[in-house]
Amino acid sequence: MTLRGIGLVARQEIRTRLRTGRWKVLLGVWFVVVNGLGLLFRLALEADGISSFGEPGVPMFGGVLLGVLVLTLLVTPALGAQSINGDRERGTLATLQVTRLAPGDIAVGKLAAAWGTGLLILLLTLPCVLFPVAEGAVGPGRALVVLVVMALLIGIVCAVSQGWSALLARSITSVLLSYLTVFGLIVGTPLLFTIALPFAAERHGVDGYDEERTDRVWWLLAPNPVVVLADAAPRLPKRTVRSGDVVYTRSPSSDPLGGISREVRQIHAGDDAGPDPELPVWPYGLAFDLAIAAGAVWISAARLRTPLHRVPKGVRVA
Repeated sequence: MTLRGIGLVARQEIRTRLRTGRWKVLLGVWFVVVNGLGLLFRLALEADGISSFGEPGVPMFGGVLLGVLVLTLLVTPALGAQSINGDRERGTLATLQVTRLAPGDIAVGKLAAAWGTGLLILLLTLPCVLFPVAEGAVGPGRALVVLVVMALLIGIVCAVSQGWSALLARSITSVLLSYLTVFGLIVGTPLLFTIALPFAAERHGVDGYDEERTDRVWWLLAPNPVVVLADAAPRLPKRTVRSGDVVYTRSPSSDPLGGISREVRQIHAGDDAGPDPELPVWPYGLAFDLAIAAGAVWISAARLRTPLHRVPKGVRVA
């Protein structure tokens, strides 16, 4: 596997995608819809006037980012779920396989093209995402961290979708399973956590009460992309609040990312921990997701090796 081979495959994939005018139309619609919704969300926050920071920039940043993450991950599976079996169905994959390109060159090159397209989709959302940064409500360091994490999550979904494309003969099946995988990560992990919670409870005495032990099943939430993004975001500085003669500090309640982060860290620490435990969850979740992506890339390269000893039924080689 070489950088030159990866670059050749990636450029060829990008040229193929750009030959149709539909991509330009879809990207234009995406830009207008996402940034338009972000603008409407900002106007709604200004009309409501509810913010612990006295300005709507903080909730706008977190809310828009979470919305963009979910929408982007719903679009991303379409970028890689047909990259291998789609070429095999059209009879164009064998043209690459008979060249001097290694299977790793083809797999990583196709992944780079899909990931690059996903990053372009993310780039088109920057006007509404970085508006709170420009007005000073959110620091540039926090924005950089969450954007890097979101870019990694997009690459992970692209790799997993391509893995399904390599494993399955039909592109429609790989697209479906790719969307089910994203659905499982976003919705399935909280559902599994809720189901597993009663089994992890600890009973005190014969006729005592059942104590929830969230510290035993917190890891079920860790791979969730929303949890990874929110928990990886650097904390906003605490705000000093005066109540009569009492002065105390508290985290801003209008920060959606910080609220999710505090909740999952409390789940990780359990009920016996303090009100704001410092037990990050995102390193475990991101490591798990990256391991799945690495396995998907390995499967893609393995399925591209030649010669083929068994061709899927109904699929032509060239």
